[in-house]
Amino acid sequence: MIEKHTSKNGLRIVVEKVPAVRSVTIGVWILVGSRHENSKNNGISHFLEHMFFKGTKKRSAQDIAEAFDSIGGQVNAFTSKEYTCLYARVLDTHKEQALEILSDMFFHSIFDEAEMAREKKVISEEIKMYEDTPDDFVHDLLAQASFGDHSLGYPILGTEKHLNTFTKETLHTYIKDNYTPENTVISIAGNVDDTFIPVVEKYFDQFDLVSNNNYNHLTKPEFLAKQMIRNKEIEQAHLCMGYKALKLGDELSYSLIVMNNVLGGSMSSRLFQEIREKHGLAYAVFSYHSSFLDNGILTIYAGTSKEHVKQLKDIIYQTIDDFVTNSLTNKELMNSKEQLKGNIVLSLESTNSRMSRNGKNELLLKRHRSLDHMIKEIDAVTEETVQSVIKLIFNQEPSLALVAPK
Repeated sequence: MIEKHTSKNGLRIVVEKVPAVRSVTIGVWILVGSRHENSKNNGISHFLEHMFFKGTKKRSAQDIAEAFDSIGGQVNAFTSKEYTCLYARVLDTHKEQALEILSDMFFHSIFDEAEMAREKKVISEEIKMYEDTPDDFVHDLLAQASFGDHSLGYPILGTEKHLNTFTKETLHTYIKDNYTPENTVISIAGNVDDTFIPVVEKYFDQFDLVSNNNYNHLTKPEFLAKQMIRNKEIEQAHLCMGYKALKLGDELSYSLIVMNNVLGGSMSSRLFQEIREKHGLAYAVFSYHSSFLDNGILTIYAGTSKEHVKQLKDIIYQTIDDFVTNSLTNKELMNSKEQLKGNIVLSLESTNSRMSRNGKNELLLKRHRSLDHMIKEIDAVTEETVQSVIKLIFNQEPSLALVAPK
């Protein structure tokens, strides 16, 4: 049972009680990511996420790390295109202590200049590492090929050029503009009860209520279907193809997920069987769908030797053409639906998965669906609805990104 509470300041608190476990996962979700940035501050959301761990008015960076270690907890954070999340997983007996530390990081980080200088070096190395990992870098390149100069095409990590412009004042201004109560969700899953909600309100009543909500000012990008190629000193060519797809919460979302499982979402998928098992062209080959507030992209990835890139592309196109012409078989439909239901049910065994699903749903969709409702929607997927998704997505030219040997 998922319960939602809205505080007087507009902060939303979502709680899922799981009394059978002894852990609690707490997530602080903020509706800001690289999409909310501009050409001058790209990377600031990710940099700010790092700086939350670098000291507050009463804790040093080491104090924060030791505070979670002392209670056997796990703490981490991540930044995406449309949101940022700080989260901790602890024993239920330490949930208030974890919440207090997260609130301290959230409201009272001091952004010490020396710490900022050190962390810029760390993120600079992270950017270099990412660019030296072509099977990761090619996905950023695909975003640029798909969305161009729109902020959805920006890399989440930013660039070293932008990184070096960030100051303490820059971070405080960005927080004031984006870290508002209506942009924030506290998601909690695990062994908790209703008495924990007032505790959350006690620690998260410190917002500056001046709001400049970027959520209302997002512009929908045009899907460009460009091609981008980068040459690097590597052994293998990495190919990504992107098709304009469905936005978050679209009524055909489950049909798309079912279709993607058949196309490239599992070891039994058509792309995996054709490219890896039949032709031996790739070790890694898969497809996945990324949904945003107003659009989405279906991505196909494979890595192969440079002399086989054309053959790889041809097989991908042939597989898609067969999909468009013949759709999927009834066996593929049923297997994919069962796989999807299994993934959802298995994810319920993790308080972290529950916290993440609820936090994201509340932040972006402001709605929640029960397990029975999700199962019902999956069961409602038919060959006809999948075929409509296939024709909608593949009746267009894709964007393409290739990172290949010189």
